[in-house]
Amino acid sequence: MTNPRKVAIIGCGFVGSSIAFSLMQRGLFTEMVLLDVDGAKAEGEAMDLSHGLPYIASMDIRAGTYDDIGDCALVVITAGVNQKQGETRLDLIGKNVAILKNIIPQITSRGFEGILLIVSNPVDVLTYAAYRISGYPKRRVIGSGTVLDTARLKYLLGERLRVDSRSVHAFIIGEHGDSELAVWSGANVSGVDLPAFFQLQGQKGAQTALQEIYEGVRDSAYEIIDRKGATYYGIAMAVARIADSIVKDERAVLPVSVLLEGQYDLQGLCLSIPSIIGRNGLEQVLEIPLDQGERRALECSAQQLQQVIREMEL
Repeated sequence: MTNPRKVAIIGCGFVGSSIAFSLMQRGLFTEMVLLDVDGAKAEGEAMDLSHGLPYIASMDIRAGTYDDIGDCALVVITAGVNQKQGETRLDLIGKNVAILKNIIPQITSRGFEGILLIVSNPVDVLTYAAYRISGYPKRRVIGSGTVLDTARLKYLLGERLRVDSRSVHAFIIGEHGDSELAVWSGANVSGVDLPAFFQLQGQKGAQTALQEIYEGVRDSAYEIIDRKGATYYGIAMAVARIADSIVKDERAVLPVSVLLEGQYDLQGLCLSIPSIIGRNGLEQVLEIPLDQGERRALECSAQQLQQVIREMEL
């Protein structure tokens, strides 16, 4: 039987351990199991996290094995080779697909019936690989997608327009990577479209500013990697937001990586698309309105990923 308050995190590097810390602070789960190819690393992370338990909600945090994950409601996979300076996310494909081919059968053989959340990069390709390897229904295999990219977009827009980023409503969709796109046609600040809000703020050059913001979002991971070697806090909070919607059955609309079956006239791949996420995982993929330029950009993003998928051996 699935325990709705139990989570496992596979991979205890910077990203996995940051996700564990973020989930611990959220108080969503009563049990957390950490797994890593380096068992001692998983044990150390569990010990370190557990020492903060007197200051938050009661929780059992421990290192474990695949035998401990059969009853988990959520399994988060962060294991994989990290993106290095000068690499794109797509450069990681071969190595990380091979890692998934080892991990996924270990999960499926334990009778796991919960939600599989892929965080390793390139997340859209690996989400599709996990879907194919696992044989799970599409609702149970999702990727973290562009939830972080969308947060970056909201943050930068909020900074430029001098408003709380939580009042900004906008999406980054497509590939979580260099071909991602901003849906400017539907973006707004509390219902006021962006061109109008720029005018309200007395700011000119909206189109130039929006292009600069988009490029800042697209290139932010490279900028962070150049400065500190890796990104992990932002994605940890993005994953915690997804977990919130699953555990609390919020049915939040989040741009996660999901299998497309004809939406936007695309199929046979996973892309980051606004979707309703709840207790059962993927509830609905939303085909949001796009202008002609945005639709073309989404098609170009999909074509790049489809070429990669064709070259994978699944």
